[in-house]
Order: sequence, then C-alpha cells, then structure tokens
Amino acid sequence: MKGPLFYSKILLFGEYGIIKDSKGLSIPYNFYNGALKVDENLSDISKKSNENLRKFAAYLEELQENNPELVHFDLESLRADIERGMYFDSSIPQGYGVGSSGALVAAIYDKYATDKITVLENLTRDKLLKLKKIFGEMESFFHGKSSGLDPLNSYLSIPILINSKENIEPAGIPSQTENGTGAVFLLDSGITGETGPMVSIFMENMKQEPFRKMLKEQFVKHTDSCVEDFLKGDVKSLFSNVKKLSHVVLDNFKPMIPAQFHKLWKKGIETNDYYLKLCGSGGGGYILGFTEDIEKARKALKGYNLEVVYNF
Repeated sequence: MKGPLFYSKILLFGEYGIIKDSKGLSIPYNFYNGALKVDENLSDISKKSNENLRKFAAYLEELQENNPELVHFDLESLRADIERGMYFDSSIPQGYGVGSSGALVAAIYDKYATDKITVLENLTRDKLLKLKKIFGEMESFFHGKSSGLDPLNSYLSIPILINSKENIEPAGIPSQTENGTGAVFLLDSGITGETGPMVSIFMENMKQEPFRKMLKEQFVKHTDSCVEDFLKGDVKSLFSNVKKLSHVVLDNFKPMIPAQFHKLWKKGIETNDYYLKLCGSGGGGYILGFTEDIEKARKALKGYNLEVVYNF
C-alpha cells in the first residue's frame, strides 16, 4: 500500500511575524515529498517512523476526545495499519524548515479523517480556517505549538497568502521566468534546526518592549511589503525590502542564525550579491536566499550548496 504524495513547503515570508499578525506567503515545494506506506519488513528508519506514528495515533485519540466537534478519525483503521507496518516514507529533510511534520499531518488527515474537507470543494475562508485549526492541533504533537500552516500548504498544494491569523486565502503568484537571472534559493546550513527552542527564545524576547517595538515597526512592516511586492511582481521594490528585512533579522534574530553564517549574511547585505533570511524558525536547516543575479550569488557563495526554488 502506498498513499498519495504530500509535498514540502517554503514559507517565503512571515516566519515569526505571523505569530504577531504580519502577512505571510507560503508556497509548495515539490522537490521533496512524503507518502504513507505499509511494509512488513521495516528498515531501522521506517521502524522509528512506525513507532512515532503509534504515539501520534494515541495523541489523535486524545485530541478527538477533548475536541469532538473539531475532528474525527477512523482510529481503528489507523491502528490496524500501524500494526501492519505503516510508516511515513519521506524525502523531506527533518529540522530544515521545509515542513516535514506538515506533510505527515496532511497525509494522516487525508487518509483517516472521517468528515474531511477536501481539496476539490469550494474552499471558503471558513473552511480554510477550520482546516488550519485542525492541522494546528494535530501538528502541536511535533512542535508544542503550531499555526497549522505547513500541513495546510502540503494538503492543498497551492500558494497560501496569510493576511492575518484569521484571514488566509489561496494566492496566485506570478509565474516563474524560465531564463530569469533573479532567484529565490535555499542554502544548506549543514546543521539541523529545532523549532521548539527557537520559538521559546522568540517568546522570551517578546517580553521586552524594545523587541516588540522593533517587530511591529520594522520586521512586520518589511515582511508585509515583501509579500505585496512579490505578489505584484514588483521585483525592484521586492529586493529593496528584502535587503531591509535581512538587515533587521541580522540585528535582532542572531540566535536563530547559525554562528558560522553571521559573516556571510552581512557580506550579502554589503555587496548586494544576495540577501539571506530565515527559512522557518532558523537555528539550522535551510537559509532562504534572494538574488537579482543567481550566477553572481553562486560565485559569492562558492562551496555552499544552493537549490533554486523560484526564478524571476
């Protein structure tokens, strides 16, 4: 047995800001994906995934009991499949900010939710918000607190525009330019990031008035401008705002940037060859890059692994 594929995602803009109602823009990233599979002879990795699913099933039973009007699962089938050796077969790197747990949550909801909202129906705002709430509760098993956005993106496999916590909609993003020199890329930091500790640092910082002020007046402002520029296809304004955002992150989110990348981050801002920003919660995993000239960026970042996600 093999279930349908669920893709990874990239939050282009909005990391941390969406906790405080900034805009956000999330796009599916088809390079990585995962699917539920059943196999009697499990490898060590698959065994680990199978055990994890067992714990997740117990968590979902609790969720259903505590919140019966939110979601119902066919827990009997889920448990039976886990007994038969079900695991999540995924190429999505874990702890890299591209939504590995999101794809798993989407796959479980798709297969075992009994009264599910499907991709084929008219996705009203209410339905999107309900899905986001369900996914947030489900994904909390992995992160402690989840917005539900990663699984939503993975489940629907369409770009999603976050206007605010209570206002999300499918987004039409400008189509890519085949031979454009501008690009959004992923830079592999070579280390795994943990979402929980990073979010804790952020929440601790939020207790300080100067940090809150910076978040509202700079971080959220530049993030919102980036989202608007990207959707309009205003590349010139986008790069000017991404540069400002990159600067604000370097000045105020140092713990989220792996130490060995501080210099590289600063160099991008100084040379304008590329601008770096957090991909997800940071702390490791991927770093997101924006450049007006991908060849220039490749030269400047020689020795690093760059994966192009989107061309301008």
